[in-house]
Amino acid sequence: MKTICASVAFLIIQFSVAAQNDAEAVKILDRFSRTALSAPSVSMKFDLETIDQMEGTDDKTTGSIIISKDRYRLELPENIIWFDGQTSWSYLPAEKEVTITRPEKKDDSFQSRPSAVFNLYKKDYKVRLLEEKESSYLIDMYPEKLDSDHVRIRLSIGKPAFDLKGIEYKYKNGVTVMLTVKDYDLKQVPDNITFTFPAGKYSGVEINDMR
Repeated sequence: MKTICASVAFLIIQFSVAAQNDAEAVKILDRFSRTALSAPSVSMKFDLETIDQMEGTDDKTTGSIIISKDRYRLELPENIIWFDGQTSWSYLPAEKEVTITRPEKKDDSFQSRPSAVFNLYKKDYKVRLLEEKESSYLIDMYPEKLDSDHVRIRLSIGKPAFDLKGIEYKYKNGVTVMLTVKDYDLKQVPDNITFTFPAGKYSGVEINDMR
């Protein structure tokens, strides 16, 4: 019964936003996207919270990331990921193990393709300006495709710099992922090696090449 109710609620939300896009929200997102993607990189330090309603868990951690186009380096306490646009290296410090893959580009979650946050709204999403405050905008994005894993994605965008303040992914499986940005920098100019696994620094680790 809970699953049925959730599905009905989701369909109602979809119907209510399907009629039109919010022109003001699109305007804000265009400025946000243009500001970020025209910079040499986007660097962030953040708090990350994952709530699983089904399991009754609430996990919190901190991290940092540097993004340049589709390339990125994501650092979390239990995992470091380098991605150069084609190849991904995922390092687990506790296991001293790195896994090499060529990931598909279909996953638009922050942890799989961070750069997607800057242009997700341009395709397959309807957007709505939920709230405007003195220092920020709150914008909801609803997937147009009913088979999407998301119920919605919520962005908090700062004024007047159009910087990312936070992002919330709400999934149909009861999981909510909330990222709160503590530091946002568009000035770093990264080298190519920033986005590749520094093998010399991690000599002796076990390598699993899954390409």
